[in-house]
Amino acid sequence: MRVGICSLITQTLARKWFWSDPYRQANRSDHKFRVADHSPRMRDSLHTDERRNLDCHMYRCQAAASGWGAIRYLDQGMVISTAKMTETSRASQYALGSTDAEHERLIRQAARVAPLTERLFREAGIGPGQRVLDLGSGVGDVAMLVARLVGPSGEVVGIERDPLSIARARARAAEAGLHNVSFTQSDVSQVASTKPFDAAVGRFILMFLPDPAAVLRSLSQLVRPGGILAFQDPSWAPIFAISTQLPLWSAAASLMCETFRRSGANPEMGLALYRIFQEAGLPAPAMQMEVPLGDDPDFIRWIYDVVCSLRPQIEQLNLSLETLGDFATLPERLQAEVAASNGVASWMAVVGAWTRKWTGEPLSSRATD
Repeated sequence: MRVGICSLITQTLARKWFWSDPYRQANRSDHKFRVADHSPRMRDSLHTDERRNLDCHMYRCQAAASGWGAIRYLDQGMVISTAKMTETSRASQYALGSTDAEHERLIRQAARVAPLTERLFREAGIGPGQRVLDLGSGVGDVAMLVARLVGPSGEVVGIERDPLSIARARARAAEAGLHNVSFTQSDVSQVASTKPFDAAVGRFILMFLPDPAAVLRSLSQLVRPGGILAFQDPSWAPIFAISTQLPLWSAAASLMCETFRRSGANPEMGLALYRIFQEAGLPAPAMQMEVPLGDDPDFIRWIYDVVCSLRPQIEQLNLSLETLGDFATLPERLQAEVAASNGVASWMAVVGAWTRKWTGEPLSSRATD
């Protein structure tokens, strides 16, 4: 189903979440008008009296807008991504780690969100024969999804800085018989290519970067004029609005958000994509938001698995796990809570944004330096 943005996050629900969640109370000025970063039409919709429609599997909303930016032409020969990153950002720790257990969790999560990602990429125009760059490939799920979209005549280059993840991604691609995908170990600030890409994509990567606009601006130099940039990142606002009758689920989600934030990540990057794309000198993107909903044990276990991956970081940050009770019984208690509510639980919203690089003359006066 497709509904307006207000059908997912009404003004009332947004305010309730912003003022009720403990760690949000300490950061009101930073998040109060996060949704207002979108187009005037989307902002206005927050004040309408539309009603939410619930699908027990998915919410979906979509909006598009246009804007101004600037083209940055490719030079002949080697093109190098030159996003500026501080020494602190290079050394920043990825909160979820790179253990075997985290790799397995990523694979399970990817299976759930793959349809959302494929819809975004198809809508953006990614298809057979294209050459695509995947930023922050992890264990390879997005790169392999794109490899199937572009087919044998296309090519996918996955960029990942973690060697363990690269090894797992290469093994999985080989096992899947995908010969049109390769993986390169590189930092996002050092991506290089001898020929332009038709598209650059990424999922749940910009939220971990200290200057996502600079990275997008740099990546756009690797994409041909008229090429595609398509990214997905999370928004946690819906999980709190939808889970008001699930206090344990909400407590776990709040702890996860706090851990991400204190680790330097932005758990609300999804709704900031509209602004970030334009700050990178790109046209304003088309936007969509989908929220997975469910009540089956595998779906419910997701939030426990994420907390497990975050646990070393939680302890390092001296955050308390007391609100979650006995950690060993947490999965069973989460399942029981959802069952007792006679409803469904929510993951974070997956916000997608895509645009095409300018094809006209550079408009340097409208670019963001």
